[in-house]
Amino acid sequence: MIDVLERELLFVTGKGGVGKTTVAAAIADLAARQGKRVLVCEMDAKGALAAAFEMSELRFQPTEVQPGLFAMAMNTEDSLREYLRLVARIPLVGRIGPLARTFDFVADAAPGVKEILAIGKICFEVRERHYDLVVVDAEASGHIVAQIDAPRAIRELVQVGPVREQTEWMLRILGDARRTGLVVVTTPEEMPITETIELVEKVRTTTDVDVAAVFANRVLPQWFSSHDEAVFGRMCGPEAQRVLVEAVGPKVTTVFEAATLAQARREMATGYLDRLRDALPTTVPVLIVPELFTKASGRRVVSLLADALQDELV
Repeated sequence: MIDVLERELLFVTGKGGVGKTTVAAAIADLAARQGKRVLVCEMDAKGALAAAFEMSELRFQPTEVQPGLFAMAMNTEDSLREYLRLVARIPLVGRIGPLARTFDFVADAAPGVKEILAIGKICFEVRERHYDLVVVDAEASGHIVAQIDAPRAIRELVQVGPVREQTEWMLRILGDARRTGLVVVTTPEEMPITETIELVEKVRTTTDVDVAAVFANRVLPQWFSSHDEAVFGRMCGPEAQRVLVEAVGPKVTTVFEAATLAQARREMATGYLDRLRDALPTTVPVLIVPELFTKASGRRVVSLLADALQDELV
């Protein structure tokens, strides 16, 4: 297995609501702490990555959000402009809105056309080694396969010419497990775990991109040891509860109810994680990201999550 942070390109995906963007930002933060020059890119341009770094917005031109860490947001017009300038060597002056709209029209009719610009930009940064690591806050799990497999789709559509040649070097980067990996973020719940298992299988069977790891996010801690659990069970009995209420007061029952609920959630999560590990190939590690128990947001959460990831990745 190749360590996650040893790669040059990481796509981070997951079912909506599992913390995909925060994990992507935390991976980038941790890599920058290690002295790497890092680019993190938001592909859907919804603003979640900007919020993670407490920026009003991110643009196509990378912004240094902290020492060694640059962030950007993908968009069609600027990526098309850069492609025409760098690859087609067509000088452009001013806005290319009409051309971009025409491109959008064509892209709606041909699979992979729009995605190829975004993937091309990312692969270009890797090929030119502008950064030690590029982290992509990618599309959600339902769309990630089409995104990472766009060069293959275009290669099947275009048999000859410069466009096909462009897809060849992209596919070499994407298919090199030493350079590129996919990180799937999930939570220890039934639907996210099921989607993750299905996604990993689909990525492994239909693309050449290596699944670097699955990150199980928001995992509750193990509250009790086996001995403590036995003691806790006895303390939940009616006679023990009667004694505790007399000694402490009626609110003590609320504490025990909360602890019982938390323990039940942990046991349920353990069951889902066991199912996940059993279903995944042994080459795909499952890394645990603990529940942070904080109301903080933005950079504070990214920093706390990076601290937690350090224990798993370093």
